[in-house]
Amino acid sequence: MRKVIPQNAILIPDDAERVFTGEIFDVYQWPQQMYDGSFATFEMLKRDDTAGAICIMGDGKIIVLNENQPHSNPRVNFPAGHVDPEDETTLVAAQREVREETGYSFKNWRLIKVWQPYGKIEDFIYLYLAWDVESKAEPIDMPGEKITLNFLSFEEVKQKVQAREGYLGEDIDIFEKVNSVDELLALPEFEGKIVDR
Repeated sequence: MRKVIPQNAILIPDDAERVFTGEIFDVYQWPQQMYDGSFATFEMLKRDDTAGAICIMGDGKIIVLNENQPHSNPRVNFPAGHVDPEDETTLVAAQREVREETGYSFKNWRLIKVWQPYGKIEDFIYLYLAWDVESKAEPIDMPGEKITLNFLSFEEVKQKVQAREGYLGEDIDIFEKVNSVDELLALPEFEGKIVDR
């Protein structure tokens, strides 16, 4: 899949060997030359990327989820989930996740942030803005998640982000830059480097 990643992203070398395949993480190893000319075995994990969206309704409210999953603490988050192998792009994955978790489809989408949470894991999180509701259906009932939709004002969302409630704290830098839905919608498209991964 062709995708955009941060300029300073750390990738698993193409010649690395996958030494373990797990349900969530794969482990890769490769011989890395050290500064003195010797070699050491380096290792990184790899997992599916995550794609999600800050979804803005026509009245300016933003969708925030209360989520419960087995073997996990309850969390507050924007609609998001893993990029599946059949997703052609991270945008397609974000649109699918939003539709599955909220039932909503949106006309307009813009990628505003991509980050790699851990340097030892090849795993990227894609955050889009979605606005102008196109259609509404029932959310898909997922056996591994219990989701409650909340429609919050910009100020309420910013407060939750600044309080680092759930996973919303990862988006604090976005909400430090903006003070309204209009400013959120004016955020530029994320620019990074394009890779085939």
